[in-house]
Amino acid sequence: MVTTLAQPELPLATRRDRPKIVLVDDDARMVRSIHDLLSDQDYDLKMLTSAREAVDYLAANRTDLVLLDLRMPELDGHQMMDIISTQGTDTGVVVISGERDIDAAIGAIKRGVYGYLRKPFHPEDLLTTVSQALHRKTLEAEKRDIQYQLECSERLYRYLVDTLPDIIYTIDLEGRFTYINDRAEQLLGYKRAELVGKHYSTLVHEDDLERARYVFQERRVGERASRNVELRLKSRNALMEERYFDNTLLTISFNATALYSVSEDKTRRELFGTYGVARDITELKRAEQRISYQAFYDVLTDLPNRVLFKDRLDLAIIHAKRNSSKIAVMFVDLDGFKPINDTLGHLKGDQLLREVAQRMRLNLRRGDTLARVGGDEFTVLLPDLRFPKDAAAIARKFLWSLKQPFQLDNQLVHISASIGIAIYPDDGETMEDLVRHADIAMYQMKTDGKNNFRFYDASMEIAASQKVALAQSLRQAIERNELEMYYQPQVDVSSGRIVAAEALMRWNHPERGTLSAGEFLPFAEENGLMLTLTDWMIRAVCNQLRVWNDAGLGIERVSLNLSPQCLDRGDIARKLLRWVAGAGIRPSQLEIEITESVCIRNPQQALNQLRKMANAGIGIAVDDFGTGYSSLAYLQQFPVKTLKIDRSFVKDIAHQDGHYPVVLAVISIAASIGVNVIAEGVETEGQSLYLKKAGCAIMQGYLYYKPMTAGQFYEQFQRARMRAASNDATWAP
Repeated sequence: MVTTLAQPELPLATRRDRPKIVLVDDDARMVRSIHDLLSDQDYDLKMLTSAREAVDYLAANRTDLVLLDLRMPELDGHQMMDIISTQGTDTGVVVISGERDIDAAIGAIKRGVYGYLRKPFHPEDLLTTVSQALHRKTLEAEKRDIQYQLECSERLYRYLVDTLPDIIYTIDLEGRFTYINDRAEQLLGYKRAELVGKHYSTLVHEDDLERARYVFQERRVGERASRNVELRLKSRNALMEERYFDNTLLTISFNATALYSVSEDKTRRELFGTYGVARDITELKRAEQRISYQAFYDVLTDLPNRVLFKDRLDLAIIHAKRNSSKIAVMFVDLDGFKPINDTLGHLKGDQLLREVAQRMRLNLRRGDTLARVGGDEFTVLLPDLRFPKDAAAIARKFLWSLKQPFQLDNQLVHISASIGIAIYPDDGETMEDLVRHADIAMYQMKTDGKNNFRFYDASMEIAASQKVALAQSLRQAIERNELEMYYQPQVDVSSGRIVAAEALMRWNHPERGTLSAGEFLPFAEENGLMLTLTDWMIRAVCNQLRVWNDAGLGIERVSLNLSPQCLDRGDIARKLLRWVAGAGIRPSQLEIEITESVCIRNPQQALNQLRKMANAGIGIAVDDFGTGYSSLAYLQQFPVKTLKIDRSFVKDIAHQDGHYPVVLAVISIAASIGVNVIAEGVETEGQSLYLKKAGCAIMQGYLYYKPMTAGQFYEQFQRARMRAASNDATWAP
């Protein structure tokens, strides 16, 4: 039997007739006045002065909207609305009343009126209220229509779900099909006529015949009947592939009740067959196989993942313990993968990882395991080792194979690896210890210069523990007021005057003494503390500049290094300008030093932030110029005011009469694009004389001053100013 739903009322927007509006007020003049105001609109208007008459009219006629007075002699407006609601009339109500009592309005609102106008009202208010009420009624009708469609769709969906096209069959006591539906032909390629009368073994895979005997000759009923038994059935479709079926067996009846032939005297019952439903779960089995594969293998490289690696390592440890043999665990981390991934894109990065995995796999023995544990990190299990040097030999093969260039489309890419090795049982007897110690050895190799391997030893773990402790205490350094800014003067070598300074962070560690930035900022980068430390540093420098300004020091500028992480956040310029304004210093007194890495990290984001700073008057300097990846095209886009010659180039200056083309090139580039140039790391008189002759006037380094506290800087600045005022250009810090 097919059931149908009552058709909902069509929305106003889809009906061809005009909206029907009934005007109800015992004041005939008011009804006429409202009628005249609405007559210019495309409405079908009906005027009534009796509430009783209005109730009868609404019960008999479709009405879209009623404009209703509250105070009427026969029925008041509230009573009339209650009657309309009781009758189930689909009519909207707008109240137009002279009632001033707030309870009257509240009563109308509780009854769901579409609008409420008090007399006297402005004509525009009436037109707007009526229009909005009709629009609301249209939306409600459309909503009912949508709900009706959803209900129909839901019923259709339920019908389809309740009648899923599984294979339905019955089998007699000898195991021959007595009925099978057409779904068997769609799934298996056998016509019904080919199967009826044939034994069920015609369809069942040979390896599943024993299980099939219990399924197809089921004699039990109810909860004891066979359910969810998986069998493979033969198929003529899809190149005779096998298909998996989940057979839920009931005996003869849809409701798990056996069907028996009953004797005339109703004393005996005899089973004569089995009824079954077979559901095709081939795709489900394939999905399970895919899920199982993904649970134990890395999809990108087709290598075992962390879970499977640990499982194999557990088994290898058990085997090694039983046979008193050795195991090697390697932790391999690619060097320089992130810049390649960032510049060439993730697709090329994925291609590189696949090729790396393939090369490493070719260097392993049959029983070894190479796994990818995440990102560019791999682990290797080498069971049944005779000597640790055997693991070293494989590590060397890895390094040699990775040293060869990789061809990514039309681009050659070079990469290396850092490898840590732990040996069972010397370096640990548990899976966790071996993996952790190999990881520690790998990080030690990273620290020692990369592109090689290291065996684990206990001293590495002590160093690693110290690093963890350092990172943890760094989180508390700000709260404990342990951080301090030092300042290294930048000197005009012609006059000996200090013109600027570079701000350098120091950590007054309670146990290890004063630590330079290089000893703890890498941990800040790794542990997500760089933004917090940078905020503290900028505020400290701004406040110190304010103190020096108040003291009349007259320093031109202070530069500070900005991490690329800060430029990636997108709000550093706003915060920096806010702190400058809060300290009351000139923006030109602050200079931000960036490294060339921002040119490849996120150039557009960095450019936007630096332009905001430069437009406000803050200087921009490129630190360590010439050591990074930037091009002159990038350099010209950035609002750079200063180039700093890296200390590695200055260090190469052996004497003042030599020739050092890189230094000359940096000075020439600065002159050609109209920016200042500063040499850092100046330590000898010969370096100073060469740089001055080459055209570099501003220098910083140990030849002049070491980094110093704010108080020491104040004293040295005053001394340098007094020397310059006395025209004594002789250098004497």
